[in-house]
Order: sequence, then C-alpha cells, then structure tokens
Amino acid sequence: MSTQVATEISAIAHRSIRARAIASLGPLTVVGGAVWAILQPYRITLLHPHGQGFWWLAVEPPLLVVLVGVVFQLLIAPGVISDLEEVEDAAAR
Repeated sequence: MSTQVATEISAIAHRSIRARAIASLGPLTVVGGAVWAILQPYRITLLHPHGQGFWWLAVEPPLLVVLVGVVFQLLIAPGVISDLEEVEDAAAR
C-alpha cells in the first residue's frame, strides 16, 4: 500500500463536520432528484414525448436537480472544502 493513499484516506477520515456536510450536499441533491423522478414519473416527458419540443424534453425539473447536484459535487464543493479546511487549520494554530 502506498503511503500517499493511506495519507489521503486518513485526511478524509479526519474531516470536520462542516466539511462532511458540504461534501454530502451534492450526493444528497442527486438522490433527491432521482427520488423525485421515481415518485413523479409523469414529470419526465422523455418517457412520453408526444408533441413536445426540444426544450420541453431537455429542461425537466428532476433532471435539473440531478444536474445541479453533480455540478456542485464536481466544481463547487472541492473549493469550498479546501477553503474551509484552510480556515480551520489557521484557527487551530
């Protein structure tokens, strides 16, 4: 086992509650959108596109919620978590 992998695992295990909460927002949003799509399948017109245009098919509320969760997790959360960890490290010194 590489020491780099072990260091990364221990760094993730020692995250603060705030960092864990921020890291969980993206996946929770994706799960919320998926549950919404399952509970209200009539909202996803991709399942029945009779007479619908492109924008009606592409802009579906449950799909947008899933997209927002993925974008947050991949683009926004890493920066917010690193900034939060810097502030917490500075406060601990």
